[in-house]
Amino acid sequence: MTTVIAVISTPIIVRLLGPGRYGDYAVLLSVYSLYMIPISAAITEGVQKFVAEDREDDDWIERVLQFYLVLALLLAFAGSVILVIVTWLGVGATFGEGFSFYFYVLAGFIVVGQFRGLAMHTVLGFGLEHIKGPLEVLKKSVTVVVGIALVLSGLGVFGMLFGHIVANALVALVGGYAIVTRISVRKLFSFPRTVSYREFLSFNVLNVVLVLFVMSLFHVDIIMVRTVVGDEATGYYKAALALAEYLWIVPIVLQSLLLHSSSSLWSEERYEQITELAGRITRYTTLLILLMAVGLATLAHRVVPLYYGEAFMVSTVPLLLLLPGAVGFAIARPLLAICQGSGELKTLILATGAAATINVVLNGALIPLFGLNGAATATSVSYGSMFVLLVWAARRTGYDPLVDFRPVRIALTTITTGVTIFLADSLIGSDIVSLVVVPVLGLVVFAAIALVTRAIDVDEVLEILEQVPLPFDIHPP
Repeated sequence: MTTVIAVISTPIIVRLLGPGRYGDYAVLLSVYSLYMIPISAAITEGVQKFVAEDREDDDWIERVLQFYLVLALLLAFAGSVILVIVTWLGVGATFGEGFSFYFYVLAGFIVVGQFRGLAMHTVLGFGLEHIKGPLEVLKKSVTVVVGIALVLSGLGVFGMLFGHIVANALVALVGGYAIVTRISVRKLFSFPRTVSYREFLSFNVLNVVLVLFVMSLFHVDIIMVRTVVGDEATGYYKAALALAEYLWIVPIVLQSLLLHSSSSLWSEERYEQITELAGRITRYTTLLILLMAVGLATLAHRVVPLYYGEAFMVSTVPLLLLLPGAVGFAIARPLLAICQGSGELKTLILATGAAATINVVLNGALIPLFGLNGAATATSVSYGSMFVLLVWAARRTGYDPLVDFRPVRIALTTITTGVTIFLADSLIGSDIVSLVVVPVLGLVVFAAIALVTRAIDVDEVLEILEQVPLPFDIHPP
């Protein structure tokens, strides 16, 4: 549901803000996301882990929450104060006129964002996954509704930022209410007994580094484009990124599911099953993502102006340059979760650190020379390197994700489909007709060729359909 809201709201926000202000909004969210990593990542995974353990001590959960509540407050306060100081010293102004004010707003966003993260991960620690989904939808909905309303009232970028603040604060309150109904508030605010703070503090140190490397891939390029090229260019580039990243919808879901299931397999030392699972997931994901990427590449010249407006036609070439890397990263996402499930984070950090370094170096070299296209090329290479590096990390960890990969059959299926839908699109004059006909044609051709070449087997398709809810379940009860 959050993805549907994002798909619907993004072009509205882009049109209301325009290229320049949308670029400013994008770079502010990137700065916030990177800045929050050391502030938030030290809290979220830790509180989720230790609350879920629910040890024999009567007040274990209250002591865990007490520790992380204090730590969250201290880190949020320190982060806000530091941001206010560096903004007062003039750092915010280096991004352009008005950014000092925006950075002061981000200082407030840090506090509410911290407690939203604490509440959400505590909810997960209690095993209340059914609450997390609605809270995510609530956050996205309130952000969009409040943000767009304030933009329409003339508040521009500040309006969108304030929408984030209101949404995060609301989710923190709702999540907090769900938490306090399950604990003793008296114990939570009582004087703490002796507790192993070292155990809490040492947990997640490697995970913070891993998150920093991965998140840098998503945000460093945006910040560098804004700094080197300007606000409008950042808006055009972010628009291309947003479309390319829609390829990740299914892999992100798989990533979240595989982290838990693969952890169980690793703990039981079921290495052959891990390899078989990773091999199938990698091949299935590759087929799905290549189908989506070929379709988006073919229709990009129609999709971009219809989705964002004619002014954003300049985003088409960066989008095409980003797609190969987005495909690689999409295939790599499930592997990232399986590697995390093993607990061997050092190898994973080496792999993601290498990709993050490639990203910074190439963007630094290519953006001054080629602008948006340079940023798209650099980011695409770094995204694509994640697939190669995570295959290496997987093999170092103890499983092979390319077992039964069938690369020749996948390539033949993709090329045949691409040529077919490209020719079909070239024969259709209407944008709307093409956007209706070409995806359906592409799906039919791709499925048929994949079965003929045995890029995927019939029995595998039947097995997948058996897992799909009605009306597609071929064996209804």
